[in-house]
Amino acid sequence: MASALTRRSLVASGTAAALAAPLSSSAAAAGGASGRHGGRAVVPGADVAAASGWRLLRGRRTGVISNPTGILRDARHVVDSLAEQDGLDIVGVFGPEHGFRGSAQAGESEPEFEDPRTGLTVYDAYGADARKMAELFEKAGADTLVFDIQDVGVRFYTYIWTMYQAMVAARSVGASFVVLDRPNPIGRRVDGPMLEPEFASGVGLKPLIQQHGMTVGELARYFNGELLPHEGDGGRVELKVVRVRGWKPGTPAQHTGLPWVPPSPNMPTPDTASAYAGTGWFEGTNLSEGRGTTQPFQFVGAPYLDHRYSDRLNAYGLPGVRFREGYFVPTFSKHEGKTCAGVQLLVTDPERYQAVPTAVAMLVEAHRYEGFAWRKDSGTAHPYWIDKLSGSARLRTMVDSGARPDGIAAAWREEVREFERARRPYLLYG
Repeated sequence: MASALTRRSLVASGTAAALAAPLSSSAAAAGGASGRHGGRAVVPGADVAAASGWRLLRGRRTGVISNPTGILRDARHVVDSLAEQDGLDIVGVFGPEHGFRGSAQAGESEPEFEDPRTGLTVYDAYGADARKMAELFEKAGADTLVFDIQDVGVRFYTYIWTMYQAMVAARSVGASFVVLDRPNPIGRRVDGPMLEPEFASGVGLKPLIQQHGMTVGELARYFNGELLPHEGDGGRVELKVVRVRGWKPGTPAQHTGLPWVPPSPNMPTPDTASAYAGTGWFEGTNLSEGRGTTQPFQFVGAPYLDHRYSDRLNAYGLPGVRFREGYFVPTFSKHEGKTCAGVQLLVTDPERYQAVPTAVAMLVEAHRYEGFAWRKDSGTAHPYWIDKLSGSARLRTMVDSGARPDGIAAAWREEVREFERARRPYLLYG
């Protein structure tokens, strides 16, 4: 088997890059489910609830919204644990994008099925609006919904919008909503543009800053206080957040000691999440964002780029990051089977690294190449996918007009300040 690993196959799969990956990801993966930071154990909300014997769910008909990241300190899934408990009534499971067990790729889900381990019905909730979600909750007979999914702190990662729709649906059927909180893996930093309402889509339903710097529990509180009262008939859902214990806000995932379970197939490490907050924009271009390699969102490139791309990016002297000239052959997705020239994004100082301004510079320099193009969405009022990801046409039009990276990044500075003020009452960890 080893003899089959040629240099070509290593490049094609991205394995060579994986061998050079920072040790921080490996260290995070090796940690226990209840890690330590600064001498304190970091205990996710799921473990806090389990330690109480799931007292808050007794006497309730409970539905669970989760995916493979919803694990306890013994690495068992929360659904498996709940299903084994005497005195608990678990009526169904609801799977988001990629599915409850995580077998589906981007933009896909698992169809409704009976989970072979627990015998529970798993409903497909991906893409469901609040009305459809309410139908699923009533079909299952749930009066309490539990949300336990590891988020990555970025507006266009779809799990938070599954949570939002579920909160609206729970309110409409008179159900309560419980969030088992987990740390934000990329910390407290707030950055990026605010979504404009007319650009709402599945990757951003409501106005929210791109890198929001909140946990899902804090976001649920923000949604409940700022957004749900203006949705439909108004009002809030009965909300309970089970807090993380021992977590210092702003601590990156690599430093919590908690294991990293990929929340989606192309989010293999915490380092991926750090890059994704900015390089997720490349899904809106004809460059490969590294899907089909072992380092998606850290590898960015295209057949028409060359060595000058890394040179130009390094010349900016961006804080906390360097760009290695890199070549890769995606095994699927954009430019499948073709050699792409580009960069491997290497975060050298996580505390100084700024994902969004870094990605702005990467877009500006990629735009200089003749082969560059924005990816279009057919049959929509806003045909450019980058507009949905960035929340408006502003980023695209500024790049097209030749604006400098610092000028583009400054365009949303006041939006960031306003959001920081608006989110303050909903923060749980200080």
